[in-house]
Amino acid sequence: MTRIKIFSILFIALLYISCSKDDYKLGSEIEPHLRFNFLVKADNAPLEYPAINGNLVPQSTYENKAVRTLKVPVALTTRNLKGTVTANFSAETNGASDSFSVKPINQLSFQGSKLTDTIFVSFDKRWTASQNITLKLETVSNPDIHIGNLNSAYPNDTFKIDLGTIATNYTFPVTKYNVKGEIGETIDFKVYYPNGFFPEEIENATIFKFQNGFEYSLTHDDYGDNRTSVNYHLTLLEDLQNDDAQFESKLTLINIPNYTATGNINLTITKPIKTPRDVQAYPASKFSDPTNAFYLTYGEHWFNNNGTCSWQTFNALTFPVIVTKDDPNAILYSDRGTTNPNDDIYHDAFKIGFNVASGTNTVNSFGLKRWFSNENNSASISPGFNITSALEFFPANGNSKTEGTVLVIPQDITIGTTGTAAVPSRSHVIAISGEGTYKEISNGLYEISFELKLTNDALFGGTVSTQYRMYNNRTYPKPAALSIPCPKEVTL
Repeated sequence: MTRIKIFSILFIALLYISCSKDDYKLGSEIEPHLRFNFLVKADNAPLEYPAINGNLVPQSTYENKAVRTLKVPVALTTRNLKGTVTANFSAETNGASDSFSVKPINQLSFQGSKLTDTIFVSFDKRWTASQNITLKLETVSNPDIHIGNLNSAYPNDTFKIDLGTIATNYTFPVTKYNVKGEIGETIDFKVYYPNGFFPEEIENATIFKFQNGFEYSLTHDDYGDNRTSVNYHLTLLEDLQNDDAQFESKLTLINIPNYTATGNINLTITKPIKTPRDVQAYPASKFSDPTNAFYLTYGEHWFNNNGTCSWQTFNALTFPVIVTKDDPNAILYSDRGTTNPNDDIYHDAFKIGFNVASGTNTVNSFGLKRWFSNENNSASISPGFNITSALEFFPANGNSKTEGTVLVIPQDITIGTTGTAAVPSRSHVIAISGEGTYKEISNGLYEISFELKLTNDALFGGTVSTQYRMYNNRTYPKPAALSIPCPKEVTL
């Protein structure tokens, strides 16, 4: 057989298979057909409709290890429909029939240009080993529509969900809130369950340990259909109106049967000392640029480098802290070009933080990644590398636009290790604090000079600290060498 003939046969075969994978080819001349269109990304996470990726191949099976609702899309390849087409499907399991539920119950609907419908599989009980669920397309209202792909190799007329080992855990997505200290004031916060949860397992469980500096009540919303987070409401039961005193309460997530506290396990509620400040001084604006998602501040810290103390450089993506209109430090950033005040955006005039622009990675807040070896850089394991509310500024005389003092906002951060099969990942909770000054050292160039303290008995034997310099421009004068000791890298 000639090379040209071989190529032609391969081309026709590939064309025949690939045409059945084209989910959105509305003008197709091929026979209309209906099939499951479950796509999986490189990290084994489902690609949820309406997101599309033409490089991914629909799967016929999926190992599910999460409790959250699984979305299974079903796609119809045809021209735009003149009327509604319905399709019936079945759902069966080799385990307990009441351990899951599906929506819609057994019928899908397609009309006009809506050529994809979704089956939502919810998990109602912790499943048993080796359990699976099989979804099958049974009938379609239009007899001209073929059920399954137009080839026998990849029909995708059934979809099997293998239920794997569940790893349920929880964390705080936000670790610190300030209150004004007024009786009846409420703070809303979330406990996040990355892999979902079963309501009956946590309803009567004690998931918090309390360290209280004031009186409050704690309630939560009904669980509803959302199985990835729970909304809590902390309401003050006393007035905290002494402006010269700081009040603080802390909630710590603890392990319970089947659920592990991971990542950020501490939440701190603080009524800070009240200091008169003019928001128009707006020092946070000198160290952030909300129009640039990749805005960096640049820093140096006095640190051990191969046995010698020297200034080591770092940088981090820097952002303002978004607050509500009634926050005492709120300054209007944008009215979004509308007269509706409800969509206005307010920033804290005196705070900045460090975070990624998007995704699940981490930035190098305060150059902390140089402090540790064997650290994990994922936000799910080491959320402490992203410090979303990190520095607070106090202008001189309350209104200076060029200088003042700065506070490292005291808080607990969590840094975890890169685990292996032999040695699982470990997490370390580290308290950070510190203070210093900031000043405009030349036209438009601001320097922050401060000491950063890290406290953890296991890692440091207590508290260690070093000096920092941070700048709002990548071009700045190199700090003079110091004649003080410096910390060195520790193994987590």
